[in-house]
Amino acid sequence: MTVLLKCLSHTPLRGLYDPEPSIVAEVEQVLVQAKADVEAFDPELIILFAPDHYNGLFYDLMPPFVVATAAESVGDYNTPLGNLSIPQDLALDLVRYIHDKDVDVALSHRLQVDHGCTQILMETTGSLTRYPVIPIIINSVAPPFNPYRRIRKLGDAIGQFIATLNKRVLILGSGGLSHEPPVPLLSGAASEVAEFLICGRNPTPEARAAREARTVAAAKIFGTAECELTPLNAEWDNAFMDLLANNELEKVDAFEVEVISKEAGRSTHEVRTWVAAFAALAAQGDYTATKDYYRPINEWIAGYGVISAQPN
Repeated sequence: MTVLLKCLSHTPLRGLYDPEPSIVAEVEQVLVQAKADVEAFDPELIILFAPDHYNGLFYDLMPPFVVATAAESVGDYNTPLGNLSIPQDLALDLVRYIHDKDVDVALSHRLQVDHGCTQILMETTGSLTRYPVIPIIINSVAPPFNPYRRIRKLGDAIGQFIATLNKRVLILGSGGLSHEPPVPLLSGAASEVAEFLICGRNPTPEARAAREARTVAAAKIFGTAECELTPLNAEWDNAFMDLLANNELEKVDAFEVEVISKEAGRSTHEVRTWVAAFAALAAQGDYTATKDYYRPINEWIAGYGVISAQPN
């Protein structure tokens, strides 16, 4: 059993509203290297921790964690449509193992996944199906959220499962860092918005296009006085990446949801996927991590970072 970890920020705005070409090229080079690292590792299995953005999971039934045995991309924000290549029996074994470790996780035999799941697969493997993958969706945008110590326990249980496999396993974490795109809240929402948040599956192409247009419009003013959304917080982002790189994962147990939302943005909670990924890695023992890249990019509404790690 050998393990490689890659955690990447994602942004639905890449290619729709870009920063200056030199920054796009800079990020592209980092992604080229990430893909080369994955190809050299040649994983036999990918464990993918990702969020959902009200595309597959809604308030009619909002689990804190869900493991998919089958999943289909909704194709939002220029990501491809199609099914992921999920080893169903192994995914079920994972669910049973997690339950035996006293961690509650939901199960889906037909999950819809969005760019939070598919963008990182395309960037690191070039395909939705090149390698077997088990997606684990962690609620990161729909409050109330469970505490960060529960995320660490989930990752630890999955890491223990990985240790039982005689496979090369790539652990991916998709999301974060600091950011606050125009994602509505259920509390105080107008009736039509509330209906979408509760049961908005399979929107029309026109509705999806309008949603994406609202995100682009927010990006065009993000970080200016016109914008009421929480600005990017490079200090918070770098401190979080340092915490992971320095093997100080237990410090996340003290993270407070409302404090993070105020300091770095409500969607910063996508870093839960990074916490779970590193907890799964830490279950293998001490590790060495490198901060491959970081830049706050207003045009993408993203504190954009990439971090890699392997067991010592």
